[in-house]
Amino acid sequence: MSDLLAIGEPLVELNQAHDDAPFVQGFGGDTSNAMIAAARLGSDAAYFTAIGADRFGQALTELWLKEGVDASRVVINGGAHTGLYFVTHGPEGHQFSYMRAGSAASRIGESDLPVDRIKATQVLHLSGITQAISSSAADAAFAAIDIARDAKRLVSYDPNLRVKLWPLRRARAVIHEAMRSCDIALPGLDDAKELAGLTDPDAIADFYLSLGARLVVVKLGKAGALVANAGRRERIAPFAVSAIDATGAGDCFDGAFLAEFVRTADPFAAARFANVAAALSTLGYGAVAPLPRRADVEAAIARA
Repeated sequence: MSDLLAIGEPLVELNQAHDDAPFVQGFGGDTSNAMIAAARLGSDAAYFTAIGADRFGQALTELWLKEGVDASRVVINGGAHTGLYFVTHGPEGHQFSYMRAGSAASRIGESDLPVDRIKATQVLHLSGITQAISSSAADAAFAAIDIARDAKRLVSYDPNLRVKLWPLRRARAVIHEAMRSCDIALPGLDDAKELAGLTDPDAIADFYLSLGARLVVVKLGKAGALVANAGRRERIAPFAVSAIDATGAGDCFDGAFLAEFVRTADPFAAARFANVAAALSTLGYGAVAPLPRRADVEAAIARA
């Protein structure tokens, strides 16, 4: 049985540090980033998606192999392309531009799901982006959630709202419905403002607990995190670093939290660990390259 299995869309990243710099190839895709983060931290992580029969898809396959993420059930679609995105940086932070319409991952349907693998994982992880890329992907995600719940597995969900991918009203309806069937909710503060109309972390936690989640971790960026379940809640203090690029910080938090939660069964300790890991992931450019190893996180915690 694997620790974690995520479903979503991987992307090849082209990241430009400043206006005059060349674009540097990297990799992205929120759920893929999360599984790579988890694998670097010692988790037995697996990933399911579809990629094109192109050099970008091959590069992603090589990446997962190198990082120790089990991608043995990934579908290769010769009639579609692998998704691509660009990252630029300015005074207001990082900006994203996507070339993903019609991608192989967006064509995933319920019949493509690796049912046996879903039943044999401790935690199934999905996100709003998993469901935003197409109606068939949204339906497949709901089907995967049902399979996991029927098998008594945990379901983790990060809303990760992208308003460029779908209308806000549809995003709210789909994400809230998914949250009703998840065990672990991983909302970010900005997403919760749009989806729930809330800005107070405690109110956000209460909202997702009321939807049905058993555990809520509200990611607060530079302000740390809030962890809540029915009987306890704890504010996680920020871990100060001189951040360079926060492109994959939220994804790193997800992967680190799930990896440590499966290892320890302590959501509060897992959130403290993930908070440090996410901070360390901002010390380099790109979504994947700066993801820390367990030794890095443990050393940072020891120095704190």
